[in-house]
Amino acid sequence: MITIQREKELRATIRQQKSQGKRIGFVPTMGNLHDGHIALVNRALHLCDYVVTSVYVNPLQFGANEDLEKYPRTLVADKEKLVQAGNHALFLPQTSQIYTGGLEEHTKVVVPNLTEDHCGASRPGHFDGVTTVVSILFNMVQPDVAVFGQKDFQQLAVIRKMVQDLHMPVTVEGHPTIREDDGLAMSSRNGYLDANQRKTATILYQTLQQTTDKLKNSFSSKPVNDDFALLETEARAKLTEAGFRPDYYNIVASDTLRPATADDKEITVLAAAYLGNTRLIDNISITL
Repeated sequence: MITIQREKELRATIRQQKSQGKRIGFVPTMGNLHDGHIALVNRALHLCDYVVTSVYVNPLQFGANEDLEKYPRTLVADKEKLVQAGNHALFLPQTSQIYTGGLEEHTKVVVPNLTEDHCGASRPGHFDGVTTVVSILFNMVQPDVAVFGQKDFQQLAVIRKMVQDLHMPVTVEGHPTIREDDGLAMSSRNGYLDANQRKTATILYQTLQQTTDKLKNSFSSKPVNDDFALLETEARAKLTEAGFRPDYYNIVASDTLRPATADDKEITVLAAAYLGNTRLIDNISITL
């Protein structure tokens, strides 16, 4: 695996690989890699001939009181995991390369509608930071395929819409959430949890499972909107009782991320909740 820090070197490397007819895969990350990230790399390796993984902690997607400064940075361990996975190139850009005019003056890419609710409502400006940095990285790497995890379901939907709306020649591949043995979705922020919180954290996924089981099995007839609202209220109460501070718990149409209605067949349950100071997100999608 080669490590690249400059855009000029990256472009030369990609140009060389494409001249040989190779398909380029890309996995953008913020580092502190775990098995979930490596699953994305493995998927990219399956789909493409040459895979670039980036590690860049993007300041534009962090709010004023969020964890930018303490976000875990484990580059040595990250490199070892990528080498073992067979990743071809690691791209390590600096903020001065990404935002050449500075954070405040830089052009931003904004996706409307899909970014208004859920994480978008709780973290104003977050998705503008995500879409801006991803569009920049796409322009730098020029991948044929980019792989993202479905744990960040709203993010995946937003990136797909950006690619479609801006006619970017990139196939966006979503990969199923990778979980710990007890069901907790793998996340770099899981490392913030203490031992007791780590045990409690599994209740988030269990609650999602209970909600989707009820959606699939409890309605002998067509569900009505009140059924969705009741399930959301019950789930938030369960999480609160377990020690969480629910951010949102929403049953939505999978394609629009708007509140589900009785006519929707593809349903996703989106959840975010704080456990102590750690914000956890998860989701499950089903077909009714």
